[in-house]
Amino acid sequence: MARTPLTRDDLAPLARAALGRAHPLTSVTRLRGGSRKGVYRLTRDDGSTAVAYVWSPDEDQWDAGPSDPRDPFSPGTGLGLFTAAHARLTAVGVRTPRLLYADGTHTRLAADAAVVEDLPGGSLARALERDPRAGRAALERPAGALARLRAHHGPGFGKVAHIDGGGEPSALPCERLVADGALRSLAEAAARDERIAAARGELDALVRELAAAVRPRARHSPVHGELGPDHVLLDADGHPVLIDVEGLLYADAEWEHAFLRIRFGSHYGVLRAPGLDEHRLRLYRLATHLSLVSGPLRLAEGGFPHPEGMRAIAEHHIGQTLSLLRTVS
Repeated sequence: MARTPLTRDDLAPLARAALGRAHPLTSVTRLRGGSRKGVYRLTRDDGSTAVAYVWSPDEDQWDAGPSDPRDPFSPGTGLGLFTAAHARLTAVGVRTPRLLYADGTHTRLAADAAVVEDLPGGSLARALERDPRAGRAALERPAGALARLRAHHGPGFGKVAHIDGGGEPSALPCERLVADGALRSLAEAAARDERIAAARGELDALVRELAAAVRPRARHSPVHGELGPDHVLLDADGHPVLIDVEGLLYADAEWEHAFLRIRFGSHYGVLRAPGLDEHRLRLYRLATHLSLVSGPLRLAEGGFPHPEGMRAIAEHHIGQTLSLLRTVS
């Protein structure tokens, strides 16, 4: 169902706590793109801005409920996941919006919230649209950030918040959980689209075949998991800043690169890394396509404010899923 955005009055106590009382809040704007949390630009009477993140059921378009930190692939939502991911990325040397304030007390807003710096440079997606050549050159900096992430080895497979907090790594390996998730996505997509339903048996067999080809691995690195050009902002100097980091986990680098290849398309070559496991890439690519069919179709049917966009995403990935089936047949 449609969600009612928060107002200036709702967010004023949070803004005062985070930014001080000298310059009152004059307006708030809910920014597009956040589907698991509310993202609001806060504007004060001196023209300065900041961004508020709000985690609450009213802001979660997926209605997924609280994230289970023990499940590496559970929805990446919540203040605790955000602060742990922010700390890990900062320690590795990967830039995220500067954290100005975090509040889980629910005394200034009836939800977990954080306030971060506002970035003036827009997104990498917009840079690529405005000037593909200049935008492509800007990709070299995100490539460096990805290299730093891959060089950092985590203590086990799992969400960064859980593992860094002393939790036990997942008992099941990354490729097993990805394959299990792909089969769930397949079942959900088949219930909503007749083309996927018609190919369900072949796709089920393909997922299992690709999973069987993957050999065990014990080494994992920090992975964003949904890193597209819209999840990279640019600061005033053009440096990349990663956002929507709550899902950060220690996992196979191939999980990141399967998504990067899909989202960056012809620009992916700048981000490509040497030594990736092709068997993992094939499995993770199919799993990602299936997820990008089932998830958007579920959102489109659940009252998402822009259902036509979700249907377009699903339609594209239905085609990509079926093309992978034809490629191996």
